[in-house]
Amino acid sequence: MARIAGSSGPRTEEAIRRAGLSLIATHGYAAMSLRQLAAEVGIQQGSLYNYFRNKQEFLFDLIRGHMLDLHAALDAALLAEGTGEERLTRFTEFHVAYHVERPQEVFICYSELRSLEPDNLAAVVAMRRDYERKLGDILDHGCATGEFRLADTRMATLAILAMLSGICTWYKPEGRLSTTALQEIFTGMVLALARGGEPAAAAVAPRRRGALRAGVG
Repeated sequence: MARIAGSSGPRTEEAIRRAGLSLIATHGYAAMSLRQLAAEVGIQQGSLYNYFRNKQEFLFDLIRGHMLDLHAALDAALLAEGTGEERLTRFTEFHVAYHVERPQEVFICYSELRSLEPDNLAAVVAMRRDYERKLGDILDHGCATGEFRLADTRMATLAILAMLSGICTWYKPEGRLSTTALQEIFTGMVLALARGGEPAAAAVAPRRRGALRAGVG
């Protein structure tokens, strides 16, 4: 969120961001008012416009900021070189930890895509595609070296991301599994999927398989 000249500084900006995340995650974007946001931070509603022009820009800045942070953190975590299994393990461990630690941001990035205006939505979808591509590249490389056996790496990419990202909808920090335990469990499942190769012929009828392939983009 870019601060507009005349605003009171980064501490207020961060307070607005955290309050907005909490309110949207709890009540939804449509139900959150700027008056409510200002009251939560303890400032006048007019002061919000030192930080963003309108409610839509605020939502876009939240989601875009999350995606930028996600990409930067992934790039720092991934191995530049290594085997397919090593790189897929690093990706999975990163994705699990990042999403467990930021449940509100992740929830909003999925649930409030529908609230973005067309140009903003297109920008976020492009960033999501770039993230998917990074996982897809790992899977493609593993298939090329013979480490992985996947009939369709695009479908595998979407399946892995859906499985991993869904963690934040049910995971409780006070539950029986630590983040490290989750990383170990899900890394095992992801690697098993990547090594699995073609499914049994009877598992998916030919027509249904074609329909699935047509629907994954």
